[in-house]
Amino acid sequence: MADLFSSDPTINSEPGADTRDDSAGHPAPLADRLRPASLVEVVGQGHLLGPEGALTVMLTGALPSLILWGPPGVGKTTIARLLADHVGLHFVQISAIFTGVADLRKVFDTARNRRANGRGTLLFVDEIHRFNKAQQDSFLPHMEDGTITLVGATTENPSFELNAAVMSRAQVLVLKRLELRDMELLTQRAEKDLGAKLPLDGPAREALQEMADGDGRALLNLIEQVAAWGATDPVDTETLGKRLQRRAAQYDKSGDAHYNLISALHKSVRGSDPDAALYWFARMLKGGEDPRFLARRITRMAVEDIGLADPQAQALCVQAWETYERLGSPEGELALANAVVYLALAPKSNAGYAAYKSAMRSAAQTGSEPPPKHILNAPTALMKDQGYGAGYAYDHDQADGFSGQNYFPDGMKRQVYYVPVERGFERELGRRLDWFVEQRAKRGKG
Repeated sequence: MADLFSSDPTINSEPGADTRDDSAGHPAPLADRLRPASLVEVVGQGHLLGPEGALTVMLTGALPSLILWGPPGVGKTTIARLLADHVGLHFVQISAIFTGVADLRKVFDTARNRRANGRGTLLFVDEIHRFNKAQQDSFLPHMEDGTITLVGATTENPSFELNAAVMSRAQVLVLKRLELRDMELLTQRAEKDLGAKLPLDGPAREALQEMADGDGRALLNLIEQVAAWGATDPVDTETLGKRLQRRAAQYDKSGDAHYNLISALHKSVRGSDPDAALYWFARMLKGGEDPRFLARRITRMAVEDIGLADPQAQALCVQAWETYERLGSPEGELALANAVVYLALAPKSNAGYAAYKSAMRSAAQTGSEPPPKHILNAPTALMKDQGYGAGYAYDHDQADGFSGQNYFPDGMKRQVYYVPVERGFERELGRRLDWFVEQRAKRGKG
């Protein structure tokens, strides 16, 4: 990050800058030499930069402020720089790690002067989630009056890390980790720049790409190390791992990629296997996973896969999350581990989840059907004349506390969304539901 700043806390870039050699004539790092010169050269983000990609469509009009959310090494900085070139804005880059309030004020003043001279500013903020609330709020007036077009980069979920005010004024674009085919394309570009094929056999070549774990910058750095060996015979996977001081198996795509591990953890909990669940939980922690991500996912498991079969499960997960926030690492992870064991052993039900999805489908299909008039309040005489509230039966006035009235729209057939399972607390909820159905049928006949 040290290259982000000189005496001025910004980097200003003009199109066409040559990055192949530094001021002393030394070759620039491979990752800099292979930095894309146009948006079409960016790999792995076709959902944003393809012919129908979200960013491609945006560029047909005025560029809005953006939040680029994605893992390291997938092109966030590169895309921001190329966007500035594409729309003719002056590119300014700062890092939230090193920038204080005084630095921000200087950036905004300079951008305001630049705008007065007829040129706009694209302000790229790396690690924007590291700014506090006050610092994030300082961007708002300058975004609103057009002094800057903000492009923020973050590896953290912006829903949790950024102010609602900033989020409402910017569009979030999600960048994906690079897949193996993207890594192969980068490898081929590197070989063209180096003027030679990498001295690796087929499995070792793939292992090298997997070691980078979806990070393009990391891959190019690894390639630079391998090329420096000057090997004449192809290196195999075992030798590659020894020379790079990494175990290639650790990056095996069959089990170690981030999405595979979280899937294994989730399905182990769903399958009521606390031992397997703890194993995958530990694997993710050992791999450097953010415990907060795990806390969110564990709470999601309670909501989706346990639900009302054990109403305490969700509360226990939230408590474990709060305990982690108070204790921090490493003691806080034990609270999350306890939650994992509890969820694995809890009765399972997705009945509430399924009911919610069914209700959402019905809501989309029925549009703006109004509620039946008998359950509408009538605070005015006109509303009473329209029949609002007429015939409403107050359930607490009934002997058994149940009126059996219809609460769906008048023109809509009664729906059944929630079907409880015969497990855990939902067994009791099922008995209650059966009684209500029976009473509603009796009173409907009457």
